[in-house]
Amino acid sequence: MQAESIMTKPVITTDANATIAQAVELMLSNKVSCLPVADSDGTLIGIVSKSDFLRREELGTQRVRPRWLEFDLGPGTVAEDYARSNGRIIHQVMTTPVISAPPGASIADIVDLMMQHRINNLPIVDRDRVIGIITRTDLLLVLIRAMPKQGTTPPDDDLIRKAILAELQSQTWSGGDLIDVRVSDGLVELKGAIVDERQRKAAIVAAEKVAGVGQVKDGLLLSTDPFGEGFIAAEKAGTRSRVPLVLLPSHITWT
Repeated sequence: MQAESIMTKPVITTDANATIAQAVELMLSNKVSCLPVADSDGTLIGIVSKSDFLRREELGTQRVRPRWLEFDLGPGTVAEDYARSNGRIIHQVMTTPVISAPPGASIADIVDLMMQHRINNLPIVDRDRVIGIITRTDLLLVLIRAMPKQGTTPPDDDLIRKAILAELQSQTWSGGDLIDVRVSDGLVELKGAIVDERQRKAAIVAAEKVAGVGQVKDGLLLSTDPFGEGFIAAEKAGTRSRVPLVLLPSHITWT
């Protein structure tokens, strides 16, 4: 799935010479959290978001630093903070350059950009012009559509078990074949050993994500010595695997 298939369009933009009051009113009336800034021919030159209006002198929230830190940062940084807190025109407070993506970008590319740059909105640009925008809300809508719908088809226990095992064995944290899966009428039971409590949560998630799973029963046990002599070879489900000789229930707390 590419950006152009999930982006919001047309895009509401603002002008670099618009006032902050005009931009805020535009955001509120259209219920948007950001405004790309475009010049007269539609070229993207900046972006403003709600976060750009949080550090304002009118609110008494402008950034205040100790004198020694201002001296260390230099006059440029302090001057920029002042302009952002007191500016009245969009070009004085907008963020540049703008992090953007092309219409052919994948969802993975989009998420990587958002996480790497800590942004919530990503303009989609074609030949320097804004043609759409993707927000985190857009990604949530894609997520909810992609999630499997429970109860749409009768569960096939064998297929469910194979799918869960395949998912577990593809993950480096699972310990290979230390976790076994039993399925009956869509009810999944996880059996076997883990060496870290965080594996328990991940294993349950791996089972729950498979279509047709109704409920997951946790039968995993926490081992104290997964790599020492406490492990013995044993037959399990027709294959040889390594099973812990000494296992501790997960509810035991050591003091």
